[in-house]
Amino acid sequence: MTALTRFRLVLEYDGGPFVGWQRQDNGPSIQGALEEAAKRLSGVETVAVAAGRTDAGVHALGMTAHLDLPSRFDADTVRDALNFHLKPKPVAVIEAREAPPDFHARFSATARHYLYRIVNRRAPLALDAGRAWRVGPSLDETAMAAAAAFLVGRHDFTTFRAAQCQSASPVKTLSSISVLRSGERVEIRAAAPSFLHHQVRSMAGTLCEVGLGRWRPEDVKAALEARDRARCGPVAPPEGLYFVAADYANSR
Repeated sequence: MTALTRFRLVLEYDGGPFVGWQRQDNGPSIQGALEEAAKRLSGVETVAVAAGRTDAGVHALGMTAHLDLPSRFDADTVRDALNFHLKPKPVAVIEAREAPPDFHARFSATARHYLYRIVNRRAPLALDAGRAWRVGPSLDETAMAAAAAFLVGRHDFTTFRAAQCQSASPVKTLSSISVLRSGERVEIRAAAPSFLHHQVRSMAGTLCEVGLGRWRPEDVKAALEARDRARCGPVAPPEGLYFVAADYANSR
């Protein structure tokens, strides 16, 4: 029996051409692309596991994943060979390293970090098309930040949870959330041990209602406390969302 080594990968990808991370019958997935590249490298079927299951159109700057490959391969070879076999798909293995057999990209993660990118301008996007949400009317990022503060901590996030969410509980701990502007760019960054399905996009869309003056910051607090999906603002589109990084007990 061939000895296997677990490899920990950090991936960057453009989610636009994919149905999401997870293998599905209705189109190409990042997981499927990575597993196909791994099989071309080693000749062995393997399952790729990620720290988060991003939806269709959602991107990653530093998604952690793991897979098991024959021990004859070293980490640099795995990185370079996977990148060769992934071409021309918009997926890149930034880093590969050997990991302990019990390392698990999903279950070993202690925190996950997301970024939501908004370009606040009237003109359409040329360079950022498909990679940010364009909001035309002026946004008040200070009001958005004040509203976001109500979301920090341990809460029942039913209001910001997709109907199809499979999490056992709507109670999550949002470690931090910030809203910062740099010129026409408004960035929402959120960190938590784990998130509900569509939670970040739901929060981003709701905070934009505050930024547009349609909601007061206190309305976000009331919506959260209502624990009612119908009280959520519009869900922000997937193209503005990025999985930034996952944290682990020893290191990222």
